[in-house]
Amino acid sequence: MQCIFNCSGQIKLLVALNGNDTNSGTITQPFQSPAAAIAKAITLTGKDVVIEIRKGVYHLDKTIGITAASYQAHSLTIRGYKNEKVIISGAQKITPKWQPYKNGILQSHIVLNEKPDRLLMNGINLPMARYPNFDSTARVFNGTAADVISDEIVRNWQHPQGGFIHALHDGEWGDFHYLITGKTNDGKLSYEGGWQNNRPAPMHPQYRFVENIVEELDAPGEWWYDNNAQILYCYPPRGAVVEKAQFEVSHLTDLLHIIGDAHQPVKNISIQNMTFTGTSRSFMLTKEPLLRSDWTIYRGGAILLDGTENIRVTNCSFSSLGGNAILLSNYNKSDSILHNEINDIGASAVAFVGNPAAVRSPAFRYELSVPWKEMDYTPGPKTNDYPQHCLVQDNLIHHIGTIEKQVAGIEIDMSAWITVSHNTIYNTPRSGINIGDGCWGGHIIEFNDVFNTVLETGDHGAFNSWGRDRFWSPDRSVIDSIVAAKPGIELLDVIAPNILRNNRFQCDHGWDIDLDDGSSNYLIYNNICLNGGLKLREGYHRTVTNNIIINNTFHPHVWLKNSGDIFEHNIVSTPYAPILMNSWGKVINNNFFLTKDGLEKAQQLGLDKNSITGDVQFVDAAAGNYTIKAGSPALKTGFKNVDGNAGVISPALKRKAASPAIKPLFTDIASGKVSTIEWLGARFKNIETLGERSAAGMHDNHGAMLVELPEKALATKSNLQKGDVIIQLDNTPLKAISDLLQTYQNIKWMGSAECIIIRNQAEKKITIYFK
Repeated sequence: MQCIFNCSGQIKLLVALNGNDTNSGTITQPFQSPAAAIAKAITLTGKDVVIEIRKGVYHLDKTIGITAASYQAHSLTIRGYKNEKVIISGAQKITPKWQPYKNGILQSHIVLNEKPDRLLMNGINLPMARYPNFDSTARVFNGTAADVISDEIVRNWQHPQGGFIHALHDGEWGDFHYLITGKTNDGKLSYEGGWQNNRPAPMHPQYRFVENIVEELDAPGEWWYDNNAQILYCYPPRGAVVEKAQFEVSHLTDLLHIIGDAHQPVKNISIQNMTFTGTSRSFMLTKEPLLRSDWTIYRGGAILLDGTENIRVTNCSFSSLGGNAILLSNYNKSDSILHNEINDIGASAVAFVGNPAAVRSPAFRYELSVPWKEMDYTPGPKTNDYPQHCLVQDNLIHHIGTIEKQVAGIEIDMSAWITVSHNTIYNTPRSGINIGDGCWGGHIIEFNDVFNTVLETGDHGAFNSWGRDRFWSPDRSVIDSIVAAKPGIELLDVIAPNILRNNRFQCDHGWDIDLDDGSSNYLIYNNICLNGGLKLREGYHRTVTNNIIINNTFHPHVWLKNSGDIFEHNIVSTPYAPILMNSWGKVINNNFFLTKDGLEKAQQLGLDKNSITGDVQFVDAAAGNYTIKAGSPALKTGFKNVDGNAGVISPALKRKAASPAIKPLFTDIASGKVSTIEWLGARFKNIETLGERSAAGMHDNHGAMLVELPEKALATKSNLQKGDVIIQLDNTPLKAISDLLQTYQNIKWMGSAECIIIRNQAEKKITIYFK
């Protein structure tokens, strides 16, 4: 058997459910628990140890720990035996003896050492008793209501302590969570929490729900545990045969800790071919603020790496987790996360988070900045206590952030030289990939396929970054003055450029690429933006070249003086969408516009002197192939074809991975090649016949007519009706469906807009909601 590390006498240990932890670990005398095998393996000084685990579910009593003080082996491989399915679970089995309670609810006396956080039935998480009830079709939190903590609702709860309030941030910039501690003497709800977001704000007035309150146990699938009486109540899911079902309750937030430090790291451990599942939710532990980011973090997860080198997590599955899957905290070097599937988890999939003590002149809140006289002007980190030179490659990440919303498929904070390559990431409540600060750059984000992002929040991107580094201030005039006085200060933290290349990004409720709040020192090239466009806000030294922006545009927001920014050799669909722009950087030129209108408006701004427009000649835009043909005029701008081989590469993961929906080009819609469009889940078309015009009571053929309205389309939220004709959106008159989509692309980040429709042959003003 080949050893992945430098073998110096390999030893094998076996684990099987029918084993015994007093055994020696041989094939005939296996250990019963992974913990016992690991405890033995790490004492084998200088040896290369392989632990093989036979099939089955291994329920952990406590988190398994490997520390630098105890780790004596040269290398350790922990893996499933051959192709057998091995499950490491943070839940414990229970065997309820169900008895009728009332109203279809069952009860069982179950003695538990702690109040359970999650109840799993046949491996599927059941919702706690909640209001409003769980709705799989609801966009946010699977159902929300404005009145969840109103006096009218609260007076129905006798003893709500132990319940939870969950809400989006008022600006939809993440989420808040609170533990209900009881009721005050005047009947008001008392609670604590709200530390999950580093941008203080009220709870969102609409997007909130409560759970773990017995009076709300009123829908199939819900449950509640009475900790005092030790009784579990369950309203069985429809059609469930509870007598034959297997039940588990979670009790661990973390499954495996590998912990050393920068001076004595734990090295050479490989974790392979296993499934990690069944952990408790960690939202009340998410409280450590990150540098001026909107984030707070819980430094834990199914696997926690802290003070390690050359650790590999490969070919594993992470599912049905309450919190993070893999978190690399503080010093970690040359670690690799490869070929894994991560789905159905409560928080982030993979997160790199360094030690704030490694940061020079740190600040922790958006509105705070470091005074000039107190600032450390030394470039780079103070110590090496941060993740560095690590690799996240070929991972399938989807359906994350099921409870926490300030999450990412891959999160990078206070780290350097992290490579994120060939991952497929989709169905996320916020970003797919997020870089939280400029410490310390050198990241390579390449060949990732990221889509269906920012599904439950707003004002964000499929790729998002912040650059609220020591030079940055919310007051742009302060930034201009300090950078003029101290040239180079903008690069003290981001000492190496971040590279975004050959990715495919798509975002319906924000930007495909969103460089926000001072993000600096980026090279962005060869990316395909499918829907949300590309935004640069503030910041310095961003070079954006050879990207394709489909059905959207370039969004320059409030650039700083002498930013040095370059936007060149890109293919752009619609007119630029600038906001508060007084300074236009170094170069904006030699771009190709799909529409004459886009080019003309750019040149009216004094930009794009040598840019051109025309028929771009994509090979097959309808199928998402944006290769341009040899005769395309876009080649005259210096544009070169992009390698579109984004996403996972292992055959098994490719078979499982979804793909983004490819929408028709605006130019094809405007030319009549496409006659109908989907918008907000409904179908719209141009008014083409005299009969259509007469039926609507129109004086001309202008507008977009709603012709198909599925029952659960988002358009129903705005009370649109079949036959309505939208003639104006956000003060922009609409001649055709192409105008509807183009206007929407420029304003969708607003969340809603005023609209004029024709209904029953009369004009009517309504508000259209985009999410």
